[in-house]
Amino acid sequence: MTTIDDFNFKDKKVLVRVDFNVPLDDNFEVTDDTRIRGALPTLKKILTDGGALILMSHLGRPKGKPSDEFSLKHIVAKLHKALAVDVQFAEDCIGEAAQTKANSLKNGEVLLLENLRFHSEEENGDVAFAEKLAELGDVYVNDAFGTAHRAHASTSVIAQFFEGKKYFGYLMAEELKNAGKVLSKPERPFTAIMGGAKVSDKIQLIDTLLDKVDNLIIGGGMAYTFVKAKGGEIGESLVELDKLDLANELVEKAKQKGVKLYIPTDSQIADRFANDAEVYDGPNDQIPADKMGLDIGKVSGEKFAEIIRASKTILWNGPMGVFEMDTFAKGTKTVAEAIVDATEQGAFSLIGGGDSAAAITKFGFSDKVSYVSTGGGALLEYMEGKVLPGVKAIEG
Repeated sequence: MTTIDDFNFKDKKVLVRVDFNVPLDDNFEVTDDTRIRGALPTLKKILTDGGALILMSHLGRPKGKPSDEFSLKHIVAKLHKALAVDVQFAEDCIGEAAQTKANSLKNGEVLLLENLRFHSEEENGDVAFAEKLAELGDVYVNDAFGTAHRAHASTSVIAQFFEGKKYFGYLMAEELKNAGKVLSKPERPFTAIMGGAKVSDKIQLIDTLLDKVDNLIIGGGMAYTFVKAKGGEIGESLVELDKLDLANELVEKAKQKGVKLYIPTDSQIADRFANDAEVYDGPNDQIPADKMGLDIGKVSGEKFAEIIRASKTILWNGPMGVFEMDTFAKGTKTVAEAIVDATEQGAFSLIGGGDSAAAITKFGFSDKVSYVSTGGGALLEYMEGKVLPGVKAIEG
């Protein structure tokens, strides 16, 4: 793997694709700087070498048009504080103004370009747009694992203009290394925990994991599709009625492959989707018609925790319930605590990006697991065995 350790960036203008797609509050303050902190080792290495940094990223989904809501100017102060270096800002990512600022950049200085997705050409993978971006730097570094599964102009197309001068950043390399630990030769027992809303979002991953894991735990909204498929009454709980046959097929496939598949037997049952809802713990397959399950129940939580604590390799992707509401966060926290315990006992634990990363951060466990991925969709696709365009562009 060609990483930035293979190059000295002294006197070079380094164009770095970072993933600064961070959450902002109503005052445009960064509420979670995990992705900014994740990029710091790469950025500091380049600055320490004596290079100049030109940073490009997307933020949100502005749909190809400039928008103050999605402007990267809002993160300049946070980035300045994190790097302890003044951060200049270009009000566009291409064009004369951006080119002038890039040209005048001195060693040790930092320039942040405006949101790439203010141009529809970015997501369309436009070659001419990629070439304009490429003109800003001497060397290209991709450290944005969270977008590595997208064939966008700044993540894959641009690399063709830097033949022999393109590298993975430390974050990208770490993501691939840690995903590889789970995929190649995991220490056993290997337990995967799949949560989230829909079976359809995780079909390919579950199918792939059935060839690799010893235990597969299903939680979150997707669990009710499995319960319904077995004839259970799930009330108003989330369900994919067109995926009932698929759920039964996955159960049968797990049996054939000798994988122990665990589906919750009880739920936190609520009268409505609200933090102050009336809640009780009850059987997963006997939920009244006017109620819904919004978290796994105590019995399931304890069973899942027992399996997790006995594991040596753990992959977690997706919460057990609506953890954003404290009333329905117990199941997700129980799983998180078990993963922490297993990690302390020597297990390797990989936390998928997205909601799993948000949950582990919410509970304050980020530094108590082996690795927290910054890329939800990218990690899923990599685990499914797909080639990531952002990775292929560097590796060739």
